Amino acid sequence: MKEIVDEQEKLSWISVSPDAPYFVTEKGENWAPVGQNDAVTWPDFAGLFQRRDIAGVERHLEFLANHGVSCLRMMLEYCQTENRYLERPVGRFQPHMVQLWDDLFKLCEKYRIRILLTPFDTFWMARRWKFHPYNKLSGGPCKAKTQWLTCPETLKAIKNRFTFAVERWGGSGVLFAWDLWNEINPANAGRKTDGFYSFIEQIGDHVREKEMQLYGKTHPQTVSIFAPLMLKYDVTDAIFRHPKLDFGSTHFYEEKTINYPRNTFDAALTTGKMVREVMHHLPPERPFFDSEHGPIDYFSKRRKSLPEAFDDQYFLNMQWAHLASGGAGGGMRWPYRHPHVLTHGMRRAQKNLTDFMSVIDWKVFKRENLNEEILSSDPEIQVFACGDSSQTIVWLLQKNRKPSSVVRTLKVMSLTISFPNLKIGKYKVHLWDTILGELEVFDHESEAPEMKIGLKFPQNNLALAVVKVD
Repeated sequence: MKEIVDEQEKLSWISVSPDAPYFVTEKGENWAPVGQNDAVTWPDFAGLFQRRDIAGVERHLEFLANHGVSCLRMMLEYCQTENRYLERPVGRFQPHMVQLWDDLFKLCEKYRIRILLTPFDTFWMARRWKFHPYNKLSGGPCKAKTQWLTCPETLKAIKNRFTFAVERWGGSGVLFAWDLWNEINPANAGRKTDGFYSFIEQIGDHVREKEMQLYGKTHPQTVSIFAPLMLKYDVTDAIFRHPKLDFGSTHFYEEKTINYPRNTFDAALTTGKMVREVMHHLPPERPFFDSEHGPIDYFSKRRKSLPEAFDDQYFLNMQWAHLASGGAGGGMRWPYRHPHVLTHGMRRAQKNLTDFMSVIDWKVFKRENLNEEILSSDPEIQVFACGDSSQTIVWLLQKNRKPSSVVRTLKVMSLTISFPNLKIGKYKVHLWDTILGELEVFDHESEAPEMKIGLKFPQNNLALAVVKVD
């Protein structure tokens, strides 16, 4: 395998904590995926192809690192065009694309950013299937896109792609985890879900065995799914409880509130509900995060971006609802903007979230979703929360369904929060403005079975981290 960087610069690998449904480094340090989806053809990384502007990509990665971004979700190829295939023909790995990934891994190593890697861009692969090298008409192994997950020759080609990636980049800690298949779908398995379990096992075992052979350890694995499919098909066992997977991931596209948002409150409420629903299916020791979301219908139907101030608040609300409800990190936005990049307001929101996360000890945080169990004395405040008996995260959002719900109220609000989950004892309470950062830290001692904290604060978007100190 090609050495990416000197040994002393290498990032440690990521794994699931043995004591909590979150992630840790090999050194036992807390780590969480904060970032977004990106692609090799989009503006921020297009300069890597044929090494046209490596310096510009490096400046961008430095900017991301300075704003708390720890992870990018990317696809080995993005085939909206004809010149970014990883293989062409099947089994012949294109030198410009291999060089692109070599350079990206080296730069990510320098700026301590990891990658959640998935082998195929299945969206454009399906839309432009007649051009794809895996199509039998183009000399590939597969007759139809309904057979991607079941055709023996196609599975052989998929394994070969993974073998190449494992051998070339799999030794790096830049690789956070494998998303074995982007949005696994019955449409690619003979319109049935029966083959999901076998596909995950076959491909996952192949990757794991290759990694063990080469490196003596393995990267975490997941399979992503378009969340609305779970309403139509019973796939929760394969997606969330498959014994060969290490964490759960879905794509939070919901027709009315996320795909085409009319206000920023309902997008947050839906996110909190979806995380809570996942918790019912997920083994308690297994992490979960939403690895793709965004205003897909608004973007595609109106062919323009959401107004920036509105989109910034929509983004902020979704990431805090995700984290506070029990997700690892803030979820991973698909940009759906012109140009196809996140705004500076979204980057500031990521930095603020990352700073907040530093006060929680994730490696021992045995969280449960508490959106309905932790209560506010003010019925106009929506609670998003998760916690165990010694640490709790709460995010408070004023109920507001007006399209102008990006406006923050300046009146002082008074309320009491009740915590039925926390032990009697001494706590440190961090009050956090989700735009400005930490407001206040104070001590609180609970002597009753149900802890209560009274608050007065001059904004409607406040987070709390309550951490036991004795």
